[in-house]
Amino acid sequence: MLNRWLGLSVLVIVLDQISKLWISSHFAYGEGLQVLSVFNLVLAHNTGAAFSFLNDAGGMQRWLFSIIAIVASAWIVMLLRRHSAQPLFALALSLILGGALGNLIDRIAYGYVVDFLSFHWDEHYFPAFNLADSAITCGAFLLILDSFKENKHGAAAS
Repeated sequence: MLNRWLGLSVLVIVLDQISKLWISSHFAYGEGLQVLSVFNLVLAHNTGAAFSFLNDAGGMQRWLFSIIAIVASAWIVMLLRRHSAQPLFALALSLILGGALGNLIDRIAYGYVVDFLSFHWDEHYFPAFNLADSAITCGAFLLILDSFKENKHGAAAS
């Protein structure tokens, strides 16, 4: 069962990298295209973390976030080995793993993460993100959902 979950993580990585390569080859940095009245494609580079946290930290953030992603990924693989028979929990971990590694590839290869999905309402813009970020967010939501289920030992969660 572990291979199924790792395969899902690989699929997330592949889709993430293909989408980033496509946007990078079709858009110049900062160039955008309005798709819907609330959604644009725009090529952005993020040297920080979520919401550009530590974006201007002078370069150390590249390695800090890379180390965090490597440690978190190793821990997630360990958890997947132990809990691969728990579908919702394993699905959540697989999405987070794929997303973390997709962004890690960018950090190592380019020194920044390629973002391109931009949602807005009027002049209020949500920070641009990518498929890896979406997978991490969905995985986190599924972890929260899983925490409301019966606990792993059969007793009802309170």
